[in-house]
Amino acid sequence: MLENGTLVAERYEIIEKIGIGGMANVYKAQDIKLSRTVAVKVLKDEFSEDMTFVNKFRTEAQSAAGLEHPNIVNVYDVGSENGFYYIVMEYVEGITLKDYIKKKGHLSYKEALSITIQVGRGLQAAHEKNIIHRDVKPQNIIISTDGKVKVTDFGIARAATSNTIHSDVMGSVHYASPEQARNGYVSNRSDIYSLGIVMYEMVTGRVPYDGDSTVQIAIQHLQDEMVPPSEYVDDLPISLEKIIMKCTQKSPDRRYESMENLLLDLRKALINPNEDFVTYAPVGNETRIISEDELKQIQDRSEDSSEPVYYTDTSKDVVEKRKKNGRNNKGDRTEKTVTILGIIAAIVIVVIVILLLGNVFGWFHFGSEPKQETPVISVISEEPEEKEETITLEDLSGMSFSDAEKKLSDAGLVLKENGTKSSDEYDEGEIIEQDPKAGTKLKKGDTVSVIVSTGEAKEQVTVPDVKGIDEESAVSHLESRGFKVNKEYSYSDTVGSGEVFAQDPKANTKAGKGDTVTIQISQGGERVQVPNVKGSSLADAKSALSSAGLKYNESEEYSDSVSEGNIISQSVAAGEYVTRGSSVTIVVSKGPESKKYSYQGKVEAPDNMSVEKAEIALYQSGKDDPIKEYTVTTFPYPFFVNGIEGSGDGTLVITWYYKDDSGNIQTTVDEQPVKFTQK
Repeated sequence: MLENGTLVAERYEIIEKIGIGGMANVYKAQDIKLSRTVAVKVLKDEFSEDMTFVNKFRTEAQSAAGLEHPNIVNVYDVGSENGFYYIVMEYVEGITLKDYIKKKGHLSYKEALSITIQVGRGLQAAHEKNIIHRDVKPQNIIISTDGKVKVTDFGIARAATSNTIHSDVMGSVHYASPEQARNGYVSNRSDIYSLGIVMYEMVTGRVPYDGDSTVQIAIQHLQDEMVPPSEYVDDLPISLEKIIMKCTQKSPDRRYESMENLLLDLRKALINPNEDFVTYAPVGNETRIISEDELKQIQDRSEDSSEPVYYTDTSKDVVEKRKKNGRNNKGDRTEKTVTILGIIAAIVIVVIVILLLGNVFGWFHFGSEPKQETPVISVISEEPEEKEETITLEDLSGMSFSDAEKKLSDAGLVLKENGTKSSDEYDEGEIIEQDPKAGTKLKKGDTVSVIVSTGEAKEQVTVPDVKGIDEESAVSHLESRGFKVNKEYSYSDTVGSGEVFAQDPKANTKAGKGDTVTIQISQGGERVQVPNVKGSSLADAKSALSSAGLKYNESEEYSDSVSEGNIISQSVAAGEYVTRGSSVTIVVSKGPESKKYSYQGKVEAPDNMSVEKAEIALYQSGKDDPIKEYTVTTFPYPFFVNGIEGSGDGTLVITWYYKDDSGNIQTTVDEQPVKFTQK
């Protein structure tokens, strides 16, 4: 254990011990070189003595040091001294998500979505660099005092799983994917599964699988059906529940294929929480009985491990019911509901009695509340702010990083180091440049990036032009010239994924050897999900496609089943992901096609009457006005009618005028059903 005041690597002065884990102790320290607060994680002795583990640990930590993202706790340095091994990380003042859930009981769906989106962004940045976290759990997610969410401990789980799985790691079995529990295999979808379990815990206040041993919990991940979170939360939106259930499918193929796709659904759920838009892959054989060999493998991997059981009441009862019955039946839910309602009623009565007694005896004071030691942070406001305050950014040049950090923190802003540069004008540790510039209007929570001086000017080197080449080549080229490299990523519709499209300092300018060059790397065009517009009106279809960031082309067709003006079909299927700005062709209905008919007839006078004339009228079925009318005196009378629109049925009505035996004119009507011929 390090004493307060100990200087590590002649740079990091230990201030105090702030955390104890299964594998390492964590200290708050001061980086005296850059005048900033950092966190130093020091491996415990039993791990430091195992060089296989140490080498793996250092490799993974160095890999994690290449990750820079607002939702990741940055790793600044990795090293060893006097037989102990350490990692220097960004110091985040705040609370772990695990403690936050314990304080609040469970989180609202909005808060859970906001936290998950921020965690997902950090994991997405890691996955794009082929780094899998392997140990996503609330204990490794930190909520800072200004509401930012950051993921920590990248790479450590991989180092641990290369050795015996100790209690600190097997304690993560509550969040481990089935493939991790079975054979230790992981992919990006393993992180997605673990994040799904974290979401479940956020909204319900409990983990879905629990037990008295890690083996028991691991087997539940492999075999047991998960109780839907809506069993515990009445008002949980359907979109969030379906996202959680999709993330936690036992087969990796049935989960989200990438963190990017998960984030798209999370953002959509934040806007339309009650819309049922989550789609699943075809159902396979999800659950199977675990073999004896697999059971032994799990037991071997969890040897000498233990983890406290946080939720042993209701969730454990549910586990036992599932083991006994194989499913949750309606009777279980009814009994559970009655029990919960009874408990709630009892609690309400007790609270009312306490409040009444407190009012009589003066136990409570409803004035100003005492300050809490660890405040519960509201990550997302339930009510919209009336007006957002703006802050005018001042000039930070010449300030030490720590002074500027404190000043911006007091104003509600975040300071981030974006590289170093040699300077004749500024002393080591002082700020040379800032982005945005002084005088810019910012909102609370915005980030300001700065370049920090490394001291005296170094050998000046020409900065090479790396625009248009791939990330790996650009980094290699810059490092070969003696520069450090800071990488930033953003979407681009014009530059291919993985290519550099901007750099600072600019190409062919001079910079000090050892200075930092920041490169902007394209992630390609942003991917968006195509909405379902079939059957909707043209106006609604255009609105939905535009809102998704897509263009559209129109064509028209006749349809007997789709109303005029509504969409018959779309060229890209609903639910598919395409590049933002892509075009989707929509086919608009012109309604039923108007058919053309003709009719050819011949009218002959009856033999049994003396016909003077005949009035002929041709009607279409369902219409009162005749298509054609004739008055004829000669017979037989042939006629032809063309261009009849509508149905193919009609009636021929003939009114005969004839003389009776007395020579008087009489009439009689003859009606004949007829069929028209389609042209």
